[in-house]
Amino acid sequence: MTMDNAYVKRVYNKLTESNAHETEFLQAVKEFFEAIEIVIDEDDNYEKHAILERLVEPERIISFQVPWLNDQGKIEVNRGYRVQFNSVNGPYKGGIRFHPTVTQSVLKFLAFEQTFKNSLTNLPIGGAKGGSDFDPKGRSDNEIMNFCYSFMTELNKYIGSDYDVPSGDIGVGKREISFLYAMYKKLNGPHLGVLTGKPTDLFGSYGRTEATGYGLIYFLNEMLAVADQSLEGKKVIISGSGNVAYYAARKVQELGGIVVSMSDSNSTVYNTNGIDLDQIEILKINSANRIKNYHTSDKETKIEEKSVWDIDIQADIALPCATQNEINEEQAKRLMNNGVKFVLEGANMPSKPEAIKVFKEADIYFAPGKASNAGGVTVSALEMSQNSMRLQWTTDKVDKELKIIMQGIFEQCVKACEDYNLGKDFAVAADIASFKKIAHQMIEMGMY
Repeated sequence: MTMDNAYVKRVYNKLTESNAHETEFLQAVKEFFEAIEIVIDEDDNYEKHAILERLVEPERIISFQVPWLNDQGKIEVNRGYRVQFNSVNGPYKGGIRFHPTVTQSVLKFLAFEQTFKNSLTNLPIGGAKGGSDFDPKGRSDNEIMNFCYSFMTELNKYIGSDYDVPSGDIGVGKREISFLYAMYKKLNGPHLGVLTGKPTDLFGSYGRTEATGYGLIYFLNEMLAVADQSLEGKKVIISGSGNVAYYAARKVQELGGIVVSMSDSNSTVYNTNGIDLDQIEILKINSANRIKNYHTSDKETKIEEKSVWDIDIQADIALPCATQNEINEEQAKRLMNNGVKFVLEGANMPSKPEAIKVFKEADIYFAPGKASNAGGVTVSALEMSQNSMRLQWTTDKVDKELKIIMQGIFEQCVKACEDYNLGKDFAVAADIASFKKIAHQMIEMGMY
């Protein structure tokens, strides 16, 4: 796809001049602009109200130092961020990521995508993302606690239960959220709704840990139904082995599918007859072990120190659940050659533009992360509601609400496909549906 609309092209060119070094952010905006160009063409109100210019500029970016004490008694310093991208749909909402790859560009792209993902949920939440280049791997609980306390000492000035509600992301689980909440509480008093992803005994929501993975499979079920198919007997390639990948795998297995692979940053385990998810749980969920330590007497099981996308595995469905830009053009072609007919993103922007082009040209079913991996933020928003009402719902109630919302996201994509003759291009459809909603809200509110 190319940008032919003069307004779209002008805004993007200006953005590239002022943000030339932010490659991930520019990639996300370019893909989005190419998708919504058909909508811009039909209404000059978007240009009149400078919608695109306002959409690509974050409302606020906070950058701060995070000094903390390691176990050797030495002070280390990392950089922290919070990108509050767009609040037109409600309080800022988005995760905190602790990972050495965190940069302002990465967080801007994630917050930009989060804005539209959150809109698709039909819940009143805006888009944000935050984090630090701190790497929790290999750190003691005490070091992580010290870092979280220092991080929140600064971040607390810019968040609040009705203003900006962070949650977890890569490197930030219930342990980290608990430490962050402890410092927020010390500085500001108890405000249950200021962070989501809390442990349930701190009034977090049941079902939050599983939410992104389960939501991904609920979206997959809707897509399979449109194709008059079901998960029963389908072979599924999954990348990653964190919460998203693991709980997606569990739900696939529960619904009769066969998980043929999982991976981490060093290795991939695969078997076309299925892998042992109990071992994955022991290695990756209950501890910080590596996939290469997966043990089995099944001679069909293979472990290779390479990406799952570089291995020939026969399958029906692929679920990239690891990180951004993990599938390139060559790897996408390998998936097509190995029989994959459905690709749904469990991570944020895991498919490079060239890979998405391959998927579309092969006429397969492809779902973008902003639609298919919205389960996590959905249950985070439901946690906000529970905290506000001083209630805690059962797992079944949360799961029921999650399924309804994921079905609603799919229906929005289907409607956009029908309205704009997109066939089964759910990626473009998700962008159009979310853009039209947010743009309409911005126009209604005027210049705020």
